[in-house]
Amino acid sequence: MNIAVMGAGAVGSYYGGMLAKAGHEVVLIGRPAHVAAVREHGLLLDMQSFNGRVPVNASEEAEAVDKADLVLFCVKSTDTEEAGRQIAPYLRPDAVVLSLQNGVDNAERLQALLPVPVIPAVVYVAVEMAGAGHVRHHGRGELVLGPSTRSGAVTAALRAAGIPAEVSDNAIGELWAKLILNCAYNALSAIAQVPYGRLVAGPGVLDVMRDIVQECHLVADRLGVRVPGDTWEAVQRISRTMPTQFSSTAQDLARGKPSEIDHLNGYIVRAGERLGLATPVNRALHSLVRLLEAESRLQGR
Repeated sequence: MNIAVMGAGAVGSYYGGMLAKAGHEVVLIGRPAHVAAVREHGLLLDMQSFNGRVPVNASEEAEAVDKADLVLFCVKSTDTEEAGRQIAPYLRPDAVVLSLQNGVDNAERLQALLPVPVIPAVVYVAVEMAGAGHVRHHGRGELVLGPSTRSGAVTAALRAAGIPAEVSDNAIGELWAKLILNCAYNALSAIAQVPYGRLVAGPGVLDVMRDIVQECHLVADRLGVRVPGDTWEAVQRISRTMPTQFSSTAQDLARGKPSEIDHLNGYIVRAGERLGLATPVNRALHSLVRLLEAESRLQGR
């Protein structure tokens, strides 16, 4: 397959690298330093089971999606509309777009802009950019795709590349399950700047996480969303399976970049307001992360 990764940060580069390693033609569309490093040396895929350079194409331009059968859409939730408008003129009419993003409404927002099918996907992976052209994998890697006429073929390609993938009829519930995990971990990891294993060992942290989960479930229940599985057990499992992982929000704050907090805890706060439900713990964490972002901008980081 010809595959393009729109927004080749840690998540996009990892999955793009895995697909390239399996023999697919992959182009990573990302920032100049990353693109330059990949063009010169290939993508350094740093995993427990594999550590080496994978030859991939790289570009800074959205038009590089023009040959793609499959587009992995991996931009931040805050950039969904802008990036969608950038790729729309160049998409092949038979292409399919897979949204590998945090939050619960990105695929819907993207589909409103694109003339090709957009499949929502839930991402469970611990990765980071260890430098330009260097993606480091800390654990997991499963994808859960929403149903569509193309989901079966995409899932087969992912599995053949060593990426655990499945299709769920309850995609919105799966997205909410991931949203709740993000709400529990992202802001706390960002504020404390500690990885998940150390975070949960902090005094009172698990109690705060339980409060976050309860608020999220109140909102989901009122919206009629069926969240699958035991969410609290999943929250606790994250710290065991990804103990060294910093949240994406923590990584954004450390680099002085805008985070997705408005689409995580902030989403719960706004939905709660519309429904007349109080979400004080999510509100506090959202406000604190926004404050830290503002301070980072003032300091010119």
